[in-house]
Amino acid sequence: MKTTLKNIATIQTGVFAKPAYNGDIVYLQARHFDENGLLSVELHPDLMADDISDKHILKTGDVLFAAKGTKNFAVAFEDHFPASVASTSFFVIRLQNEIILPQYLTWYLNNPDSQQFLKNFARGTSIASISKAVLDELEIFIPDLKTQELILKITQLRNTEKKLKQEIEILREKLIQQLIINAIK
Repeated sequence: MKTTLKNIATIQTGVFAKPAYNGDIVYLQARHFDENGLLSVELHPDLMADDISDKHILKTGDVLFAAKGTKNFAVAFEDHFPASVASTSFFVIRLQNEIILPQYLTWYLNNPDSQQFLKNFARGTSIASISKAVLDELEIFIPDLKTQELILKITQLRNTEKKLKQEIEILREKLIQQLIINAIK
């Protein structure tokens, strides 16, 4: 099945707020994530919940899309995250039905072809930004749920393989350096 994102989800912008030192909920910002959309810092509540409308509180299954700057990525909000709201760096994509898994949509948005399509329509001179209108019109190919799960499993295995290769390369480099040091002693 092929459709546009606006047909399967609602898209809203994150909220503008000024974080405090302590709070009740987390104010998620792009700086909390690495270039692959993985959390790179420990999250601490830094907004008071009284100041935030319930409609902006993130729910498990929401997909955040970082639409500003050069680091565009999607991340699925999961139940292990603390109570949070998204900053204005993100669009919050809330799926309207169960024909698509949030993790599949995240994978699809992070796919190089989707990224290239979105970057082609980014606007702005100092900070490039992808508009909601462009995101609305993104064509999404939605296979059946079993195929979506298979794609996610393959992706997970590929990421594990890449991580293991990096770790092997680091260990190999350490071994070679140690062998060289031992040889000159």
